[in-house]
Amino acid sequence: MSLSKKRPLSPHLQIYKWQITSVLSILHRFTGIGFCGGIIGLVVWLYFLSQNIEGHSAGIELINTVPGQIMLWAVIFSGNFHLANGIRHLIWDVGYGFSLPTVNASGWFVVGFSFISTLLLFLSWR
Repeated sequence: MSLSKKRPLSPHLQIYKWQITSVLSILHRFTGIGFCGGIIGLVVWLYFLSQNIEGHSAGIELINTVPGQIMLWAVIFSGNFHLANGIRHLIWDVGYGFSLPTVNASGWFVVGFSFISTLLLFLSWR
């Protein structure tokens, strides 16, 4: 058998079955990056708000636009998700929660907590 006819050693994405643990692991990394970027953006935004009245007015107008609101709530969701999943990982670090039912339940808890806490914050803000 030639080398070109051998099967790959790892599965292709088309046949790989996604699991909640792998999806949440990937999302944990992305939300960590997004949250850091959002915090940097928040600091820059607050700096311009503090400079003068024109900067303050422009900053308030920016956050009240649809893209500004989307970015704000994406950063808040990222922070909530990253916090909840980080606590889940800390619990794993001390040796608890490794059974498959507990892993799945805690994963879905992280997802639910992230959406519900973001929604509650949104409703309390309005």
